[in-house]
Formats: sequence, structure tokens, C-alpha cells
Amino acid sequence: MKEQTKTRVREDAKQKTEFERTAVRVSTVGVVGNAVLSFLKLLAGILAHSGAMISDAVHSASDVLASVIVIIGVKLASKAPDKEHPYGHERFECVAAIVLAVVLLVTGILIGKSALDQITAGPGEAMNVPGLLALIAAAVSIVCKEAMYWYTRHYALKIDSQALKANAWHHRSDALSSVGALVGIAGARLGLPILEPIASLVICLFILKAAYDIFREAIDKLVDHSCDSYVEEELRRCAQEQPQVQGVDLIQTREFGNRIYVDIEISLDGNLTLTESHAIAEQVHDAIEKRFDKVKHIMVHVNPV
Repeated sequence: MKEQTKTRVREDAKQKTEFERTAVRVSTVGVVGNAVLSFLKLLAGILAHSGAMISDAVHSASDVLASVIVIIGVKLASKAPDKEHPYGHERFECVAAIVLAVVLLVTGILIGKSALDQITAGPGEAMNVPGLLALIAAAVSIVCKEAMYWYTRHYALKIDSQALKANAWHHRSDALSSVGALVGIAGARLGLPILEPIASLVICLFILKAAYDIFREAIDKLVDHSCDSYVEEELRRCAQEQPQVQGVDLIQTREFGNRIYVDIEISLDGNLTLTESHAIAEQVHDAIEKRFDKVKHIMVHVNPV
């Protein structure tokens, strides 16, 4: 049992290392990509006299901060357990996801407020007609940011990272912002500048919905939310498959970051010796940890029948 525990600890440490490396690599790509894209959009906005493109450049710059938050959160979450935190630090990643959800929420609100201000302001001073360069920059931004969304989302699902999922949506919010800029610039060039705030309002709703979903999922993992019924049923089935296990009286699960803690009570013949019951409990423990990679710890309690 001791050797199996040591092996499990080594495997857990290996998973954490791979998790950290992947998340940091993906986030670093986001930092570099957003920094370059922000500079190019700012340059295009200045040269093409486009306020929408300059605002979009500022939005891209905020994504650099979002990626830095992910890197910090992942590094904290990957730290090994210590005396003050014997169960590990995985929940730091949920904290990072919540921070990003709030940033995304603020972004959506600001976009919506700006759009409403433009709509309610009515006809104002004559505005400069943005140049073709701004239109091209907006189109390029949409393609680049959508590619960054799918790239980040792919690895977020692969390593089950809440922070990366949130960051992926931050990329998409920038792509949606660029859609608004594209519509606004095209509308201004066609003499219909009202198109931009209308598009921005629709985009605002998408961003607010994404912020809510990310926030709710992160909060669920922070407050010991149970796994879904399908996972619990698979855990129950795994325990019942072990020899001499007559039933599963209770199973409780809780999500801890992207890992799972399990408490299970099994029924065994009351005439078995303590040593025999303990061996069967160990067998159930090892079978579940072997089959379910996300299970970080399992406590098996024996009830005599």
C-alpha cells in the first residue's frame, strides 16, 4: 500500500508539472500574440483616424493582463501540498478564473455602456471617416483572436483548466469587440455610423453571458460542488465490481479545483476479519484511483452486513 501511495504521489506530481507547463505555454502565446496585435491595431487606428480601432487596441492590451493572471494562478495551483495546505493548492486556479470572469464582466459592461451612450447621444459633430487600413486591421484582428480562442480552448479542455477556459473566452470577447469595430468602421465609411453601437450591444450580451458561466462554474468548484450523477454512478459501479463487495451504502464526491475527492462506504460480510476487510477496502481504493485519473484522494469506510 505504501509503495502504491508513493507511486500515486509521483504520478500526481507529474500531472501537475505537465498541467503547469501546458497552461504557462498557452498563456505565454497569448501574452505575445496580444501584445503584437494591440500594437498593430493601435498603429492602424492612429494612421486610419479610427477611434473604434484605437479602443479595440486597448481591449487587446487588457488580454495581456488576463494571460498574466492565468500564469500566476496556474503556478500557485501547481504548488505541492505543504503543512498549511495539506490538500494542495488547486483552488488557486478557480480564484484566477473568478478574477478573469470579473474582468470579462467589466469589459462587457463598458462595451455596452459605450454603445448606449452613442445611441442616446443622437447626431453629433461630424466625425472623421476611417481609412481602409482600419477596416483591414479589424478583419485581421477577428481572424487572429478567434484562432487564439480555439487554440486556448483546446488546451483548456485537454488539461481541464478553468483559468484557461476563462482566458479563451477573453480572447473571443476581443474577437467580438473587433466585429463591432469592423461593423462600425464599415458603417462610418458607408455613412451609417449607428451600426457600430448596435453591434456592440449584441456583443455585450454575449460577453456578459460568458462571464456569468465562467464565474458560476468556478464558484461551484470552490464550494465543494459534487460531481455529476454519471461520474458518481461510474464510481459506484467500480466499487461494486470488486470481489466480496456486497454493496455501496454511501458515496460522496467534491470537486477540488480540477481534481476529485471521494468518500465511499461499502458493505462487507460481517464475519470477515479486520485484516480481510482492510485488504478489500484497499482493493476498492486502488481500483478507483487507477480507473479515474481525476480522483486525487479517496476514503473507504467499511460497514458490516
